[in-house]
Amino acid sequence: MQTLYSWNVNGIRAVQSKGIFGKWLAAAQPDILGIQETKATPDQLDDSLLKPEGYHTYWASSTIKKGYSGVALFTKREPYDLTIGLGIPEYDQEGRTMTADFGEFVFITAYFPSGSNDPEGRVPFKLAYTEAFTAHCQALRARGKSVIFCGDVNTAHRPIDLARPKQNEKTSGFLPEERAMLDKWVDEYGYIDTWRHKHPDTVAYSWWSNFGGARAKNVGWRIDYFFITPDLLPRLADAHIHADVLGSDHCPISVTLV
Repeated sequence: MQTLYSWNVNGIRAVQSKGIFGKWLAAAQPDILGIQETKATPDQLDDSLLKPEGYHTYWASSTIKKGYSGVALFTKREPYDLTIGLGIPEYDQEGRTMTADFGEFVFITAYFPSGSNDPEGRVPFKLAYTEAFTAHCQALRARGKSVIFCGDVNTAHRPIDLARPKQNEKTSGFLPEERAMLDKWVDEYGYIDTWRHKHPDTVAYSWWSNFGGARAKNVGWRIDYFFITPDLLPRLADAHIHADVLGSDHCPISVTLV
C-alpha cells in the first residue's frame, strides 16, 4: 500500500510556525507528498523542512518575487528522475510544476494559476498554463508512463464541487472555459478524478475563504485534485479529503494505491 498526499499549505513557513506541519507529517506519514503554494525558497527554511526524518525533499520556487507560489515534493524514496517546470520560462519562473519519475508511475505536483485577482490577464494565463501542463502529461503518456498529477487546480469542476454554484457562474474558478479544461482531461484524455470516482455523490470541499466564517459554515470549493491515468485505476484503493486538518485555507487530500 502507498499513500500519496497533496496539500496547498498557503505558506510552508506559516504552517510550520503554527506547530502544525511537522506534527501532521509525522502522524500522516505520506509515502509521497506534493505541496503547493510554499511561498518560500530553500534558503529561507530550516532543516525541519529541508531534511525531515525519513524524507527527501525537493523545491521549486518563484524567481520573480518572494513569498509567491512555489511547489515542493516530500518523498520517502528518491525518484529516478526529477524535472522542475515545464520548460517554458513564463510558467517556470513562478515555480508551479514538479515532475518525479518513480518508475511505476510519474508523480506531478502542480499549482495552477488563479484567475480571480486579474480575470482579464490571469484567466488567459491560467488556460495557457493548463494547455502546456496537459501537453506535458500527454507527452509522458506517449512514452508509456503512468501518470499521477495532483495539486491546486483552482477550479471547481461541477456544481457539486462548490457550495454556491449559481452565485459563482461568472467567478474565476467556476467559469465555463475553466471547467472545460477538466472536462477535457476526463472526457477526451481519460484521466480519472480519484475523489469523484470513489465518492460520486459526496459533497466535500478542500478550500474555504478566510472571510465570513466560510470554513465553520462549510461554504467551500473542491479545487484540489488527484488525477490518474486509467491504467492505474485497478490500484486505486481509496481517496480522501482531510477537512479536519487545519493550518491552511486548503486541507490535504490523499489517495491510497495497492
